[in-house]
Amino acid sequence: MTVHLVGAGPGDPELITVKALRLLSRADVVVYDRLVSPEILDMAAPWAEMINVGKDPNGARTTQDQINAMLIDRGRRYETVVRLKGGDPFVFGRGGEEALALESHGISVVVVPGITSAIAGPAMAGIPVTHRNVSSAFTVVTAHEDPDKTDGLNWRALAQLNTTLIVLMGARRAAQIRDRLLSAGMDAATPVAVVVSASTPEQKVHRLTLASLGDQPVPNPAVIVIGDVAAAPVINNPTIRVLLTQDALSQGRQA
Repeated sequence: MTVHLVGAGPGDPELITVKALRLLSRADVVVYDRLVSPEILDMAAPWAEMINVGKDPNGARTTQDQINAMLIDRGRRYETVVRLKGGDPFVFGRGGEEALALESHGISVVVVPGITSAIAGPAMAGIPVTHRNVSSAFTVVTAHEDPDKTDGLNWRALAQLNTTLIVLMGARRAAQIRDRLLSAGMDAATPVAVVVSASTPEQKVHRLTLASLGDQPVPNPAVIVIGDVAAAPVINNPTIRVLLTQDALSQGRQA
């Protein structure tokens, strides 16, 4: 009996891995998150028990303790359980917590990596997270930290890295991110790209500067790319809708 922590990728069903698809096709149970697309869920075996544990920012929430208990229960009773997460299960997906909970109860865990939106989001907008003579490194952070942590992000250090900064789960906190980085010394003219609903038909790209980040509501889900690589894409993909003005942010869903 095994629980598979599976990454579903950034949204496009064609970006799911072959291994993930194989597991879905024979799963007894699929426990899935809010951002997993219906097209990917349709790939599950017709007999699979489908359990939605998505955390709706504006509605009902399944707590992490409840999810852990559900996985332990199903992991004890079924041969193949798939815990399906958007992106990669170990990139701000709480996969590590779930793995520890399962293994503490003697349940085998297998991790199936997925394509994280931290890289796929910028890539789908034609933005390389690293680019010779522009950025030699990138840093990925979450704007939604555990409130019980005693040592939060060092925004001063992040502002001084002079590399690409990628912020996940930052839609609601866009203005706060801007203020922290400006207070830490980052240039107000630093280019920013907000990639909304990356890799899906609803994808949009908003280009602005750090000074104006958060002036308008940022749609959710969004990947925020901060740094010189966000100034202009190296690939202009005509299938991607690019909104060039700050006012365009108001056209998306408010986080």
